[in-house]
Amino acid sequence: IPSGSMMPTLLVGDFILVQKYSYGIKDPVWRSQLVDVSEPERGDIVVFKYPLDERVDYIKRAIGLPGDKIVYRDKRLYIQPKCEEGEVQKGAFLCNEFNKIDFKLINDDEFMQGPMALARLNEDLTTSSHDILINPKSPERKGRYYQQLGTPADEWVVPADHYFMMGDNRDNSQDSRFWGFVPKENLVGKAVFIWMSFEFDNGPDDILPGWVPTGVRFERLGNIQ
Repeated sequence: IPSGSMMPTLLVGDFILVQKYSYGIKDPVWRSQLVDVSEPERGDIVVFKYPLDERVDYIKRAIGLPGDKIVYRDKRLYIQPKCEEGEVQKGAFLCNEFNKIDFKLINDDEFMQGPMALARLNEDLTTSSHDILINPKSPERKGRYYQQLGTPADEWVVPADHYFMMGDNRDNSQDSRFWGFVPKENLVGKAVFIWMSFEFDNGPDDILPGWVPTGVRFERLGNIQ
C-alpha cells in the first residue's frame, strides 16, 4: 500500500492478498466477463483499474452499489439503496428510506495529518462496520466534486453496472467523489488479507534511505475488516 487514503484500515507498507475471482473471471485482454461469481457488497474493499488511467490500480471501499443514491455532506454519509420493483402490482416500486450512516468516536489522538489530529470513528453501514478518519478542521471540497448531470454537487446516483468508491481516510482520499464511478469491467478483485506489513520510521538523522523498512508490524497480519 503506497498511500494513506485507506487509513486506518490499510497503512503504508501493508502487503495485501487480493481474490481476483471474487467478482467473476474476465478475459485477460478485453476484460469481458467470462464467468459471473458475485457482485461487490457494500463495505467491500475493492482493487480496481482507475477509470481515468487504467494502467493504475486503486484500492477503495465500495460505498454505493448500482442504483443507490449517495450524499456526502458536512462530512456525513447518506445512502438511499436502489428501489426494487414491487410484486403487488406491475410497475410499482418499493423504495428504501434515505439512511444517515451512523458513526461513533473511537479516539482523536491516534493519527495526525501534519499538525492536525484526526478523529477515528467507527462507521456502521448496517451490513458491515469499519473505522474511518475525519479531519474536523479540513474544509469541505465540494467545489472539486465530480458533478453528475441533474444532481446537486454533493449527491450522486450510481448508474447500472457501476460502483461508488471512497477511501476510509475521508479528507485525504481521491475517490468517486472527485472523479466519478467505477465500471464493473474495471474491478480487479476483493482485498481480503494483510500478509506482510513493514514499518517506515526513519528519522532525519538516519543513514538509511526512507524507503528501507525499519520494522515489521506483525500485529497487523490477518483478515481485512
